[in-house]
Amino acid sequence: MLRLSRKNLLIALLALAWLVGMLLAYRWFETRYMRTFDERAAVFSGAELRLPEAIAGPGAIRLVHFWDPACPCNVGNQQHLAELVQRYAPQGVTFHVVQKPGGKGRLPPELAALQPIESMPGSADLPASPAVAIWDRQGRLAYFGPYSEGLVCNSSNSFIEPILEALAEGRTVDASNTLAVGCFCEWAQPSDG
Repeated sequence: MLRLSRKNLLIALLALAWLVGMLLAYRWFETRYMRTFDERAAVFSGAELRLPEAIAGPGAIRLVHFWDPACPCNVGNQQHLAELVQRYAPQGVTFHVVQKPGGKGRLPPELAALQPIESMPGSADLPASPAVAIWDRQGRLAYFGPYSEGLVCNSSNSFIEPILEALAEGRTVDASNTLAVGCFCEWAQPSDG
């Protein structure tokens, strides 16, 4: 019969405690940030969202990134966003960013190409971030919602590349109301009503 020494028993207990701790931390993260985007589907709509007058109307395809610097979900999509900028900016897509009101933080250097938008009509009621809105060359909202489905965002699960490709080819896209499950943080302040 195999006997465990005190040292081996202590190591085994520490490993078990670490594993339980990691599982609890993952579960906490999942329940806090991993939610369906459609919990307030009536509110998560592009109907009220408008580009500022300076960049509205016909022109380039415009992608607007909505981010909250305090949201840990941003880490999962910033590399993907940098890849989008690198791939589509040379094709004439312009990239913009709206920071959550009251949020304090800076985008990483690889996202320096995103042009800040100080105020965007309709953005105060966004239910979640990170989120993205894409306008076509005619100035119509083509997509509004999450970057992808799932806990992390990359080109293999992204909604964005197919939309940008379709718009670049001149096809019409109308996906301004979306349903997905993903990592997000609250954007709009809860109302007192």
